[in-house]
Amino acid sequence: MNVQKFQQLTVSILNKQNIKPLTLKNIIRNASTAVKQKLEEEVKNNKKPKTGILMMNMGGPTNTDQVGEYLLRIMTDRDMIQLPIQSKLGPWIAQRRTPDVKKKYEEIGGGSPILKWTNLQGELMCKQLDKISPQTAPHKYYVAFRYADPLTDVALQKIAEDGVKHTVIFSQYPQYSCATSGSSFNAIYNYYKTKGLPENMKLSIIDRWPTHPLLAKTFAERIKEELKHFPEQIRSQVTILFSAHSIPLKALNRGDPYPSEVAATVHLVMQELKYCNPYHLVWQSKVGPLPWLGPFTDDALKGYVKQGKKYFILVPIAFVNEHIETLHEMDIEYCEDLAKELGIEKIRRAAAPNDHPIFIDALTDIVSNHLRSNEPITPKFMTRCPHCVNKNCELSKQWYSQHCKF
Repeated sequence: MNVQKFQQLTVSILNKQNIKPLTLKNIIRNASTAVKQKLEEEVKNNKKPKTGILMMNMGGPTNTDQVGEYLLRIMTDRDMIQLPIQSKLGPWIAQRRTPDVKKKYEEIGGGSPILKWTNLQGELMCKQLDKISPQTAPHKYYVAFRYADPLTDVALQKIAEDGVKHTVIFSQYPQYSCATSGSSFNAIYNYYKTKGLPENMKLSIIDRWPTHPLLAKTFAERIKEELKHFPEQIRSQVTILFSAHSIPLKALNRGDPYPSEVAATVHLVMQELKYCNPYHLVWQSKVGPLPWLGPFTDDALKGYVKQGKKYFILVPIAFVNEHIETLHEMDIEYCEDLAKELGIEKIRRAAAPNDHPIFIDALTDIVSNHLRSNEPITPKFMTRCPHCVNKNCELSKQWYSQHCKF
């Protein structure tokens, strides 16, 4: 069918539906606008990114079939956890834990939403960056998970294929820990040590951001949202428990900066809230028999109930998006099961930052300030723990000091 016949047929159909010529013109005009916008969008998407933002995080299985492999990667990563005869004991522990962990993921909908949230955060952040930093545009985000798809190696390969001119490694752990942030940085180093950096690509690092004011403001807003659910006459009695993933005491004693950086975030949040409520920093997700940093979140709830406290808000202060620790451990194990067991009158859990507008502004501000800073790597990142025994950490920091530049 040629164009003329197609137009005649279209007019005939519209006439039968009693669509007036003026309306027809509007339809054609709107269709032309939509086509133009679509073409502009495709041109933008096909344009090579100038700046790549590598969003680095632990990740999580998107379905229960991935749980076993996810646990295996964790249990065999010596930066994350150190076990005797790890090559044998790690796989055995992963296999043993898989059924229980699968069940937990089934109870929160079948998988982790961390990829969904990271994609949304990256998309919104890059959209804002393109507007406020046109000199470094177009920006494109890449998700680099340590233990689940999309894995770090895949993201780095994609960056090379896209011909990115400047890659910013942007840790999505606001507070730095050798077991989480450090493991991912070591993985990136190990990849480039073998493959080599793409030719003419600049590399820089955002390794931590625990005291960014918009991060504190985001958490403060999340807490305010939950305080509204308590009657006004008891609102000031609500205890705010900031809960973060714990670490082994041996890591703390080695000098891991994570606990102090989490505490710094907590104090900024409470400053934003004008210290309106009683609060405490507690720790969750202990694994294994070794001593870990406490007090633990569940034990803290038990202790406070004994002291006569009845109202609580849990805040996932070290997590930027929802995942198994928030949706199962905090929501189901603490806010439902434990609260019922202890007879807590009312307990709520503040949402993770997710796609809160202030948090997207925080991500955008952190990256844009970094791109203007001419500081590709910070002195703090280059400072190892006082009692560091990880040779891979030493070598990776040496490598980053030589290759990070603007």
